Amino acid sequence: MTIRRGTKVRELITGASAIRGVPHVAGVRTTSGEEIRADLVIDAMGRRSAACDWIVSAGARSPIEECEDSNFAYFTRYFSGQRRPRRTGRALTPMGLFSILTLDGDNDTWSITLYTSSKNKAMRALRDTATFHRVVSACPRQAHWLDGEPVTPVLLMTGVVDRYRRFVVDGRPVVTGFAAVGDAWACTNPSAGRGLSVGLLHAQVLRNVARRHIDDPGAFSREYDADTESQVGPFYRNQIAADRVRIAEMTALEEGMPMPAPNPVMAKLLVASSQDADVLRGLIEIAMCLALPQDVIARPHVAAKLAELDGCQLPQDPSIVDRQRMAALLDG
Repeated sequence: MTIRRGTKVRELITGASAIRGVPHVAGVRTTSGEEIRADLVIDAMGRRSAACDWIVSAGARSPIEECEDSNFAYFTRYFSGQRRPRRTGRALTPMGLFSILTLDGDNDTWSITLYTSSKNKAMRALRDTATFHRVVSACPRQAHWLDGEPVTPVLLMTGVVDRYRRFVVDGRPVVTGFAAVGDAWACTNPSAGRGLSVGLLHAQVLRNVARRHIDDPGAFSREYDADTESQVGPFYRNQIAADRVRIAEMTALEEGMPMPAPNPVMAKLLVASSQDADVLRGLIEIAMCLALPQDVIARPHVAAKLAELDGCQLPQDPSIVDRQRMAALLDG
């Protein structure tokens, strides 16, 4: 492997077509004009990849592209200390009008993120450090994560779009000799921290298809598309569905309306995971993108545990911050 730091790609270069009427990517041209030839060009440039524009400039049909803004705003502060906080709750916890995300870092650092609806203007007060700390202090399982030395102010991030691209249209590749992997293929907002997990899964799909079809560009493009859709696509679509539900909950609370009813199966799965180790392992598999929810709940033991909760009144989390209390926390 040769790593060339500081080299930037300007465009794709094409060669003899492997499928009549479909451009074949034979390499890239750098900003200095150098041509680098390859049997396969892999786009791992992340969510801001310009490859779709390059593909069209190479004379190909435009790939399918879908994008939407989940309308989340993220307020994050980083801390440092000799002792990392002990985790007493989930890494990601819904708290009503906001969710709290606590993550370990390296070099004795960690972060706390509060994310909420970007349309809720009152929540912009979270940029104030005192307000941010007041709200985190109201979260009983996460308040001790404040026990460190702040190393940043409260950092704001908005406008993170969910994007999906597909490079086979109507059963026909738009180009051959090219593969997008990870966030360059599809990306979601960072609330669930799934980008790395999905990227690693997608890289394995790419490796497996390349082993079988590296010498057949047409077969490679079609099979890589099919395996991406069947093995990786469901993780993207499940996350989009979950985000839509979460933003609907936040919007309802902001407007003083009842929250939409939770997904009954997932609600039971969360309760059962606190009572049974095998169900908990299944929930962790879902979070780590090792298994899909529909696969976990179909397991006989998990299905039996969920059935035990049929007709039961599921407990409500007493730590949820309601609209009135949230207003008081924001006002100080």
